Amino acid sequence: MSRLTRWIAIGALAAALGAAHAAPIDLAGVRIDDAVELGGSKLQLNGAGIRYKTILKVYTASLYLGKKASTVDEVLAAPGTKRMSITMLRDIDANELGKGLTRGLEDNSPRNEMAQLIPGLLRMSQMFSEQKNLRAGDSFTIDWVPNKGTVISVKGVPQGEPIKEQAFFNALMRIWLGPSPADYKLKDALLGISST
Repeated sequence: MSRLTRWIAIGALAAALGAAHAAPIDLAGVRIDDAVELGGSKLQLNGAGIRYKTILKVYTASLYLGKKASTVDEVLAAPGTKRMSITMLRDIDANELGKGLTRGLEDNSPRNEMAQLIPGLLRMSQMFSEQKNLRAGDSFTIDWVPNKGTVISVKGVPQGEPIKEQAFFNALMRIWLGPSPADYKLKDALLGISST
């Protein structure tokens, strides 16, 4: 085999591996894209995993950023657009999910920040109570769009006006990535440290 042929073969192998890496993954029957477009920016999958409650699979979560981050501080400090995408794996009362998210936010936010988070919390609580139920396969996204704010979309439909304070988006991210996350294995998966 000539040197040129070897380099061509190595290049073809690298291209094949790159294409395989860019392919969507299947997580509990949910398609997780390797990249998404948001606000004119291409975001890459930072990590994805499954939220378990005892032994039950509740939802998949996937985190998209402009570049890879392996700590919560890197995620929160990352410039540009960001997305957390959640897809339900079982039917759930949307109001109960909203309460769980609020509890997770309270457990992971500094006490001195809570007062400024209350308006966003009230809006988020109202959004989920209006949904009534989320069925297996339903999804919602939490997007940070610079100069716009936090946009929460349920089943692809934005819910009300964006919440402008970045502190609110960061508090939401701490539900999954903070010191008392919803699920420690999911936290590691979202940070790309492990997979669930």
